[in-house]
Amino acid sequence: MSRALRLALLVVVVGCVYLFLARPYWFPAGASASSTSIDHQFKIAFWVFGTLFIAGHLVLIFVLSKKPRADGKVSEGSWRLEVTWTLAVTIIFFWFNISGDRLWSSMKLQPSDANAVQVEVTGAQFQWYFRYPGPDGKLGRTNAQKFAKADEGNPLGLDPSDPAGQDDIVSTSMVVPVGHDVDLNLRALDVIHSLFIPAMRFKQDAVPGMDIHARFTPIRTGEFEISCAELCGTGHYRMRSVVRVVSEEEFHAWLQKH
Repeated sequence: MSRALRLALLVVVVGCVYLFLARPYWFPAGASASSTSIDHQFKIAFWVFGTLFIAGHLVLIFVLSKKPRADGKVSEGSWRLEVTWTLAVTIIFFWFNISGDRLWSSMKLQPSDANAVQVEVTGAQFQWYFRYPGPDGKLGRTNAQKFAKADEGNPLGLDPSDPAGQDDIVSTSMVVPVGHDVDLNLRALDVIHSLFIPAMRFKQDAVPGMDIHARFTPIRTGEFEISCAELCGTGHYRMRSVVRVVSEEEFHAWLQKH
């Protein structure tokens, strides 16, 4: 048995173990309305491309194991096989593109309900801040360059002359009610950060100078990890927080307390 054939067989064995034993069970339990659809899309991709990977190496093993023709002629190939393979790859590519685009649109472009919770998310080296409007329902103006002083309790740079900001709530953890749309407005004070909530299947960059809108809908209560998925400096590892999903009564009690 040639070295190339042994290597191909080894790759097939490893691929089979990966495909049938290392399936995507490492995902945390989904906690958002879109997590089931996202997980389903991932599993389809996992099985399709894993199967194609193994099939390709089986074909390679078949070719390597064939004995040379007695007359010494070399196969000229098959244009039908080439066309079939190209069409199959094209169909798979466009199917994933279209289905992924539909899933992305359902998460990003669908309007939120009237009772959606508004949360402004700000990434700063090296902390997440979550701001909620107070009883007036309005967020106050911010001027980070002029007023941002974390050591004085104003890390976001709230303008003290703006009455709309006097009742704003600023927290270092996100608290949201279960079953409600959560509208996020993501901002960054210094460099690019990325809000990553694995249990919600949510990941969105926060870019300086831009207001980026995104949303998710939590479907079960609990405390879920938040991290920064963009290398943002030497203290990147410290950008960890949690999103606490509570009942509607607990959420309103939390707002009143703060």
